[in-house]
Amino acid sequence: MPVLHRLLAVSVAVMWGLNFTAIHASLEHFPPFFLVALRFLVLAVPTMFLVPWPRVPVRWLVGYGLGFGTLQFLFLYWGMATGMPTGLASLVLQASAPFTVVLGTVFLRERVSGIQLLGILLAVGGLAVVGLHRAQVAAVLPFLLTLAGALGWAVGNICNKQARPANSLHLTLWMSVVPPLPMLAVSLAVEGPTRIVESLTTALAPEALPALLGLAYTVVIGTVVGSGIWTWLMTHHPAGVVAPYSLLVPVVGMLAAWLALGETVSPVEIAGGLVVVTGVLLGSLRRRPRAAVTPTPRRTPEPVASA
Repeated sequence: MPVLHRLLAVSVAVMWGLNFTAIHASLEHFPPFFLVALRFLVLAVPTMFLVPWPRVPVRWLVGYGLGFGTLQFLFLYWGMATGMPTGLASLVLQASAPFTVVLGTVFLRERVSGIQLLGILLAVGGLAVVGLHRAQVAAVLPFLLTLAGALGWAVGNICNKQARPANSLHLTLWMSVVPPLPMLAVSLAVEGPTRIVESLTTALAPEALPALLGLAYTVVIGTVVGSGIWTWLMTHHPAGVVAPYSLLVPVVGMLAAWLALGETVSPVEIAGGLVVVTGVLLGSLRRRPRAAVTPTPRRTPEPVASA
């Protein structure tokens, strides 16, 4: 990847790392399933009227919307609402990177170099160090829910890779059309209309302002800007090269949770985060193909004129 593309990937990691604090603020007011529907409904309505169709196969658009939009955030918001700490959620969700590499290898036949494999293993090891250290503050169910969200993200990565849109932003915006209906159905069945209406009627109260600001951040920065850049990168590079950059997200997420929410970051977690960064840098490297060497033809000695 060129340096500029690496910087874009890092910027997405920063946006998505801060996204977890914004989600935490929104979950303080809105029920989780309805919040997922609301997050994408805000984008879906103007998209259908103002944004051109991305000209991709419908199956990949729907797969992207179900994986990245629906499954990832259904399980992530559910996990955070049931007690998953914000910083730890940002860490566990990055299991999507090794999931993506595995799915890319199995379904897209993408080859993984030795240095990439080493980087992924190193990054996963760093995640394991931090995860084991923080496991004492999270129950098993929220952890498993967040892990399921990571798998949904990986499925979305593979689908948007296969979509190959001419305009990445159009695909990102049209992806938002998929989650609202299934998430509204889940919300009505599980959370009930009373809780939904109550969250809407009190949304303009002063105490709900952080939730609205958090929702605005997740819609504009987390979805439109972050996902748009991510989709563009996935269409221009192998999934196994782009996906490891998502492992930078928990570093930002845990720091933001520490600063904004008071979640502590121990020396062990800092060390694990540094290992993750190292693994990401190694995992993004690809062995350049050697230039073919064209053998120089032997020159036939010119005949020597006889005396």
